[in-house]
Amino acid sequence: MDARPKVAYFCMEYGLHEDFPLYAGGLGILAGDHLKAAGDAGLPLVGLGLLWRQGYTRQIIEGGRPVDAYPLNDHMYRRLQDTGLTVTVPIRRREVKARAWLLDAFGNAPLYLLDTNLPENEDRWITGQLYGWFGEERVAQEMILGIGGVRLLRAMGFEPDVYHFNEGHAVLAGIELIREKMEAGSTFDEAWQATRGQIVFTTHTPVEAGNESHRLELLEYLGAFNGLSREQMEQIGGNPFNMTVAGLRLARAANGVSQLHARTARRMWAQVTDAPEITGITNGVHVPTWQDRRMVSAASGSDEALWQAHQSLKAETLAFIHERTGIRLAADKLLIGFARRAAPYKRSDLIFRRPQVIEPYLRDGRIQIVFAGKGHPLDDTGKEIVARLVDASRRFPESVVFVPDYDMAVGRALTRGTDLWLNNPIRPLEACGTSGMKAAMNGVLNLSVLDGWWPEACRHGENGWQLGDGYEGPDPDAHDLEALYRVLLREVVPTYYQDRPRWIRMMRESIRSTVDAFSAATMMRAYVDRLYAPEAGSV
Repeated sequence: MDARPKVAYFCMEYGLHEDFPLYAGGLGILAGDHLKAAGDAGLPLVGLGLLWRQGYTRQIIEGGRPVDAYPLNDHMYRRLQDTGLTVTVPIRRREVKARAWLLDAFGNAPLYLLDTNLPENEDRWITGQLYGWFGEERVAQEMILGIGGVRLLRAMGFEPDVYHFNEGHAVLAGIELIREKMEAGSTFDEAWQATRGQIVFTTHTPVEAGNESHRLELLEYLGAFNGLSREQMEQIGGNPFNMTVAGLRLARAANGVSQLHARTARRMWAQVTDAPEITGITNGVHVPTWQDRRMVSAASGSDEALWQAHQSLKAETLAFIHERTGIRLAADKLLIGFARRAAPYKRSDLIFRRPQVIEPYLRDGRIQIVFAGKGHPLDDTGKEIVARLVDASRRFPESVVFVPDYDMAVGRALTRGTDLWLNNPIRPLEACGTSGMKAAMNGVLNLSVLDGWWPEACRHGENGWQLGDGYEGPDPDAHDLEALYRVLLREVVPTYYQDRPRWIRMMRESIRSTVDAFSAATMMRAYVDRLYAPEAGSV
């Protein structure tokens, strides 16, 4: 009999494969890797999510700007198993039914996806677009995930020891657990405290705007109170109802996703009463998914074997870029990769801020840069960032390229076959940054601000380079831009072109120092020992 705790893992998005576009970015990719690691370990864990019929957004470039498209992803149904189970959630005083589908095609722990695209529903499009709508639709989606997810577990006969809420989207599952206990005769306080003993919570977002909140009037109108009173809901999440605050007050244990992020989150939420201390469990990535097998054997071979393996991967990445964009980049020139969500704090275009410094390197091709990323469909600022990257690619067509419609396939190609992985967020706003781990495991050297995971991994000049000194203060752009140019142009570029033996040594050390320490398997063991264990957490 398996003595390990049975876990129900709730998340709004899952990135298991690019053919299943149920994810928007890092949160979903992390959740997908979490399920794969649980599957590898045989952990008694099930995932709960939503079957997004249109996914996030297909973001193409027209007239130099990103344009969103929402094709139907009905092909997914062919790879899913119909469980025959349906749950009902009252939303706006209407009964909304959700059918449960099972996805376990990628070696992952079982993932159950709720789908409201049923002919009997007036609100069948609740599970239409991931993050694509406004407050009312978002809360309805979270009601299906949280309330519907708990009801599905009951219908399945799966009795979890632990409910893991991966971000605040899932907190209405906690409200459902409280409602169940109150219906069985407990007082609100008794039900709340008993429910806290069952829940653990992971926060991912050190950016204030990323922590979702809603007016209590909206939650009441939609039926999200779910049998609780306005005063009871306010006790849990405040007014307006903050999903992160609610997650903390509903949990016996909570964590951030890197050690720095945990410290940042503790500062952010220090005013929240009755919350557990936020500990740090650093994210990890699923090595079989993200590390190319050729690099596994090459890392233990000769310098020549390691370099040739990297060159083979680089050739494949260059072919991928040409196929997607029509641009041919040079195989013998330094290739920098930058692929992540288009958000202002990530500063995708920082490297272009002083044209007189960087443009000579772009004109003669000593530096080539490949960008990828999406702006949120409703984020005009993020889309403007993408437009600036596209403009740079048009001004320097032989050295700068933008690959549109960022997805797992693009991420896999770029983290395996570029030479250098650039990351320059405003510290401490990058919670983790797992793309850098994927690059590092493939011998792609990181040049990064000391944010997220990189302070735990970086040994400057040995397995990559740090950009700056961990600065947090006024005018971070000027401070970090100076550091970026100094390290890139005085250390990285000379090493690449003039000291290949050192570059290869750094590649080898990059792989050695990250492949176990930052794997999803290591992360999963930390969750089992430090979060899922019955004694984990204190309030």
